[in-house]
Amino acid sequence: MAMAVPVAFYLVVLLFGSLPAVRFTAGQQDPPKRLRFGKNGAFKILQVADMHYANGKATPCENVLPSQLASCSDLNTTTFLRRLILAEKPDFIVFTGDNIFGFDATDAEKSLNAAFAPAIASNIPWAAVLGNHDQESTLSREGVMKHIVGLKNTLSKVNPSEVKFIDGFGNYNLDVGGVEGSGFENKSVMNLYFLDSGDYSTVPSIPGYGWIKPSQQLWFQLTSANLRKAYMNKPFAQTAAAPGLAYFHIPLPEYASFDSTNFTGVKMEAGISSPLVNSGFFTTMVEAGDVKAVFTGHDHLNDFCGELTGINLCYAGGFGYHAYGKAGWSRRARVVVANLERTANENWETVKSIKTWKRLDDQRLTAIDGQVLWSKSSAAAGVGK
Repeated sequence: MAMAVPVAFYLVVLLFGSLPAVRFTAGQQDPPKRLRFGKNGAFKILQVADMHYANGKATPCENVLPSQLASCSDLNTTTFLRRLILAEKPDFIVFTGDNIFGFDATDAEKSLNAAFAPAIASNIPWAAVLGNHDQESTLSREGVMKHIVGLKNTLSKVNPSEVKFIDGFGNYNLDVGGVEGSGFENKSVMNLYFLDSGDYSTVPSIPGYGWIKPSQQLWFQLTSANLRKAYMNKPFAQTAAAPGLAYFHIPLPEYASFDSTNFTGVKMEAGISSPLVNSGFFTTMVEAGDVKAVFTGHDHLNDFCGELTGINLCYAGGFGYHAYGKAGWSRRARVVVANLERTANENWETVKSIKTWKRLDDQRLTAIDGQVLWSKSSAAAGVGK
């Protein structure tokens, strides 16, 4: 009697080709510069959401105070990014979509170059994913991602090189190695996942925004499993997975689970602009067990973080000036810093805590809403699980 072949088998074949040829190894990416924790045992990420860059000085601002209108343009977005980089000195910069506002960008390549210029000039490694507006100018969605990948200092990828088929453009992962010279320098002690959350639904009966598809979820599951295995194997075998962070543009339906009693930050949108269907990616992450926080953009007037089933769901808040906002409510960005545990004999080991705060585009670049997203001690005690 013939055995029934599970659907997952066909998905694996579709993603990776014939099964005998599959070799799915953690850390296959070949970035120009490997990310790693610094000698101070910290790794800092600056998240920039929704720059909505268009044509530079000729592009007007939206939703600013009347006194700002005459002199405000895309250049304000550029200045804010430069100030933040100088103030925070991040180890890595992540752009979470709607990097340009395609409808108003007359030349997508020029707009992308200008939008990312401060990050490129800083010589700090950076990465980007796509939003729902990036492809609305002179480049296709694939073309935008290919252009980004060709820019200086980026660790972005069009898609995983080992995957035969995957939906979207900009699905990839990056390892963050331990401190150089420590026992963990060749081990990824924190993992970063980047996904293309799509633009708009391509199913006629389902209006609204796109969603993370089964092919992307399977890639995430296999990647996470291999990273967990590598982390829990010798040398320095660990008893639990290394913490992971996920970045994409459109929020998941689960972002609607919070009210003012169970999040940090503000929720000023009329609703959460998530897809009308729930593709199950949140459940996929919960089952994998390593992702501790998700970071999105898309809803510019939301900047909150809330914890659900062990995962923090966070917005960055609107960054760009050629994007809807609220007059008098400062544009903003999110900072995340992970700190390593140090032993009694001064050796740096694994991640001890992950913290976050936001920076406002005001005179002092005010930092607000500092909070702990995850800590090793809380996880060991079962807090937030």
